[in-house]
Amino acid sequence: MAAEDPGPEPARGPPAVWYRSWRFYLVLVLVVWAYAYGWRVTQINLGELWRGASLIEPFARSLASPDVVTRELHIQQATAPFYYGGATPPPAAGGTGSARLTLSRSTGSIGDRVTATGEGFAPNRQGMLWWENQIGQRQQLGSLTTDAQGRLSLTFAAPEVLGTRNLVIAEVVTGSGPLRPSRTLLVVLDRMVETVFLALMGTTMGVLFAVPLSFLGAKNLVGHLPAGTLVYAATRAFFNITRSIEALVLAILFTVWVGLGPFAGVLALGVHSIASLGKLYSEAIESIDAGPIEAITATGASAVQVVRYAVVPQIVPQFIAFTIYRWDINVRFSTVIGFVGGGGIGFVLQQYINLLQWRQAATALWMIAVVVAALDYASAVVRERIV
Repeated sequence: MAAEDPGPEPARGPPAVWYRSWRFYLVLVLVVWAYAYGWRVTQINLGELWRGASLIEPFARSLASPDVVTRELHIQQATAPFYYGGATPPPAAGGTGSARLTLSRSTGSIGDRVTATGEGFAPNRQGMLWWENQIGQRQQLGSLTTDAQGRLSLTFAAPEVLGTRNLVIAEVVTGSGPLRPSRTLLVVLDRMVETVFLALMGTTMGVLFAVPLSFLGAKNLVGHLPAGTLVYAATRAFFNITRSIEALVLAILFTVWVGLGPFAGVLALGVHSIASLGKLYSEAIESIDAGPIEAITATGASAVQVVRYAVVPQIVPQFIAFTIYRWDINVRFSTVIGFVGGGGIGFVLQQYINLLQWRQAATALWMIAVVVAALDYASAVVRERIV
């Protein structure tokens, strides 16, 4: 019997247009509300970018001229004493070679006008006049230029400083030596080496503890064992809780515990690396092929033999890749850890910023960028050849 003809299919209307759906407008309203509320909560004010640009301008200019090399300046110097209090004048000071400096008055009070005159300096040279208090702190009084006969003159107001015995110092630059690495560069290099090895030791600590814990955190290995589910849950909870605490917070805790220095940074990076690497390692173990495990288990092999011959060969390449990547991360982490006393280049970078030494801070930032880029390239080459 022939099948009945179902007849033509009922005509379907045109597809609904997205902008006519009430759901679209509901989602649109929710998105607009979320961003409007987020804009208010985060106090975004784009006008501050323009108003505060002048504050960051010195640092931006310093990035183009970091303190990397310097010349040893040959300076001709002469000093003259000045005494606050109006009592016994201080003893006369001296100078370099034939250079001499005299003041229009050798005693007085804060704010008095004083004229410094000098002779015997190198002709037509730039220089600086300094005020030094009795504990060796200096402040600049003004710049100067010697005339064709090597004379100079500058009038200034006696500044407000602590103490009574002071020195007025005239320094004239007579020449300069060859270029050499600056003191800032040497300090930054030393701290950068400390930073790299701080990250290395922290990563090593993380690997030593994360490898055994990762096997306990792999459900496919411990799930069938007695109390295996409990061990798995406890290990994963440890990874998640420890990983949720930022390395910066850990550095503060360990700084209080063991004191300032790179050891606190090593402990902070190590503990954070245990959690991060442990989670990555255990997930790599859970994603391995189950075939070799079943085959070796069927031969009557022990649990240790199963891990040795069925699991380890599959996870070694991933473990190496994760470890190298974590070292790269720890180098960048260690920069921030130095801000809270964890050692490394971050410690001196914070000092440079606090003292508004922008060229020195720029040197540290460029060094961090160069080292991170070099380590990133090196780790990529190692992963390509090993993994």
